[in-house]
Amino acid sequence: MKQTVKPGPTPENWNAEALFLKAQRYAERMASSDGEGWEQPFWSSLALELLARAALSNVSPALLVENDKDWSHLYHALGFEPLERKPPKSITVTEVFKRLAGIYPETFISENHSFCVVHTGRRNSELHSGEAVFEGIASSSWQPQFYAACKALLATMGLTLRDFIDGSEAEVAERLIAAAADKSAKAALADVAAHQKEWLALGDDERASLADSAKVWATRHTGHRVYCPACSSVAIVQGEAITPAVVKLDAEQGLVVETQDYLPTQFECVACRLKIHGLSRLAAVANNLANRFKKTSTYDAAEYYAKEDDYPDYEDDNNENF
Repeated sequence: MKQTVKPGPTPENWNAEALFLKAQRYAERMASSDGEGWEQPFWSSLALELLARAALSNVSPALLVENDKDWSHLYHALGFEPLERKPPKSITVTEVFKRLAGIYPETFISENHSFCVVHTGRRNSELHSGEAVFEGIASSSWQPQFYAACKALLATMGLTLRDFIDGSEAEVAERLIAAAADKSAKAALADVAAHQKEWLALGDDERASLADSAKVWATRHTGHRVYCPACSSVAIVQGEAITPAVVKLDAEQGLVVETQDYLPTQFECVACRLKIHGLSRLAAVANNLANRFKKTSTYDAAEYYAKEDDYPDYEDDNNENF
């Protein structure tokens, strides 16, 4: 078989290298701006979007293309000559972050995802409204999260912060990331200690009753059951799916067993009312809270493989023919 139409190089619109270099240029502009003014967070938001687009393009340029209604953009992104003289159309930056979180759930974690959406959302307000959202914003409120997100995005491309920004700035960035992680860990541990103190102040009978109720609650809710670090009651860790579901048929039992790996994102104990959100905070409190876990669901094989009713709202027509 002979390919009669051959693709050329990826257009710069969706080229990972071009996007990365442009992100790098904006990062340099950010670093040279006044640290307490609006310019630095503004330029950082531009750099963040382009770095994210570079990371997604590094998987495949086609993932950046908006092709819901017009496949010609996808055709162009694959390196072919555009069929129509239309400006290239890409997906929104929010969708870029969503796809990266799905492809790299253990690298581009939920905290990175959330910050990126918020930070680029501020940029949109800055550009498309009269609101000066970056005016007076403290660097400590965004720089650690910004560099942590950049570090995660760079890791998906096999790069480090030193590949993206100046060596001295990269060293500062690493220190900011470490300090923020330490602060978050201390806050999470302090929260556990406070709930533990309140728990121990309760009477023995009340603690026993709450622990029993928590055990019943945990069996009735979806999640991975663990012991609470504050009160030792049965609690639940919930998370996001990071692998496709694996389906196996148990022919002897007539059952279908479906398993799927999850990455923890939140913890809840109804006995002492301790709640922890975010993988990094879970890891700071106890390693077992941050471990990947497997969700297993069991279905009746006959129901699982039964043909779906094409007309679910209609009853069977049992009338005799005339």
